[in-house]
Amino acid sequence: MSDLARHIDSLSRASVLCVGDVMLDRFIYGSVDRVSPEAPIPVLRIERETAMLGGAGNVAANVMALGAGCRFVSVVGEDAAGLELVRLVAKETGDGGGLVAEPGRQTTVKTRFIGGRQQLLRADAETIAAIASEEEVMVAARTGLLTVGAVILSDYGKGVLTDALVAQLIQAAREAGVPVVVDPKGDDFGRYRGASVITPNRKELIQATGMPADSDAEVEAACRFLLETCGIDAVVATRSERGMSVVTRDGATHLPANAREVFDVSGAGDTVVATLTSALSVGVELTDAARLANLAAGIVVGKVGTAVVRAPELLSALHEQEWRSGEEKVDTLEQAVERAARWRARGKRVGFTNGCFDLLHPGHISLLNQAKAACDVLVVGLNSDASVKRLKGETRPVQTETARATVLASLACVDLVVIFGEDTPEELIRALRPDVLVKGADYTVATVVGAGFVQSYGGKVVLADLVDGQSTTNTIKRMQR
Repeated sequence: MSDLARHIDSLSRASVLCVGDVMLDRFIYGSVDRVSPEAPIPVLRIERETAMLGGAGNVAANVMALGAGCRFVSVVGEDAAGLELVRLVAKETGDGGGLVAEPGRQTTVKTRFIGGRQQLLRADAETIAAIASEEEVMVAARTGLLTVGAVILSDYGKGVLTDALVAQLIQAAREAGVPVVVDPKGDDFGRYRGASVITPNRKELIQATGMPADSDAEVEAACRFLLETCGIDAVVATRSERGMSVVTRDGATHLPANAREVFDVSGAGDTVVATLTSALSVGVELTDAARLANLAAGIVVGKVGTAVVRAPELLSALHEQEWRSGEEKVDTLEQAVERAARWRARGKRVGFTNGCFDLLHPGHISLLNQAKAACDVLVVGLNSDASVKRLKGETRPVQTETARATVLASLACVDLVVIFGEDTPEELIRALRPDVLVKGADYTVATVVGAGFVQSYGGKVVLADLVDGQSTTNTIKRMQR
């Protein structure tokens, strides 16, 4: 299981406090087959209506969908929509007690009219004013802080997260020793001073910094400006079809987008902050947490409306991504030499092992895992079909070199596969100059091809333990009985 897959499994242990502007999202679905005679507008024949948590409520729903726990705190009005939100929050989180009802305040309701898969209109009813119930919200938040591993401040600019409340919440979280992730609003990110992470989209990043944010370099510069001027530890900038950028004081990582098909970007930012924070709450490192959030964003934009992503969907998407990326891990010798040079320039130890890997079995997996444990990046030399036939006979290989390379490249422990046509990998080893050379313990150092060459420049030769009774030849014999 890959590290990201293990992180997805760990989300069921996550627990998050979410504070922000809750909204009621109504969806009115129907069909359109004519234009109104009163005006040049479509006539929607209503077929069904649904209501769900919106705004910060959708963040909480996304946290719960991942299998994590969520304590949700917000403010509603003393009206029918507010009562409906209390019911929905209780249904989603098992606890609606974190909603504070404020007299005279109108609960935010956003109504979307959808014909087929096309959104025709959105109608909003809301009060945009600072809340008068900061003390009650802070009491509810402090109760939640007792049992969570991270905090989300989901700011939609509707008045719940006042400057004073934001400062109190960040301070309380810091005192509790838990990270604070902010989905920001407006052009003054200084109000989030002390936050662990903020997650602006490209438009918000430009608005808050007054800087361009198109290229990776521009985005990184804008994020560093925020780190320096706003007292924030890290920025995770979402960039729509260009993916996501993670910028800290120590460096930057740019993650490509994962979406295959985009139907609706509504709530994608909610999914990102929910997934990112849930992962951080169980100790996942920031860049890996962002990778999970990026994966989740690619799923949710393929859905209509403010949707959620569930852990099994995330795991399925990860598996699909790993299979797709497997094809990118098969390179020519020239490309492999260039990649090895780049890895070494970043201080990575390059390891190498080789074989036919015709029918992958536990012995192969053990060898590859031991090889990866001895280095930072593992290159696997794979005998071509012609080479296998010369070594093993006319009936081999069972699988083509393309199939064997694809299977190897799909393994998390393998970083690169290079197919070679010679009977031995000597030429490949001399070109790659690996720091670590690994073979099975059925060899001795003296009989490992390339061992002397690797040792001549200070490289290391490792003999991996074998798994008894495992070989492709024996497997084929058992199949033929």
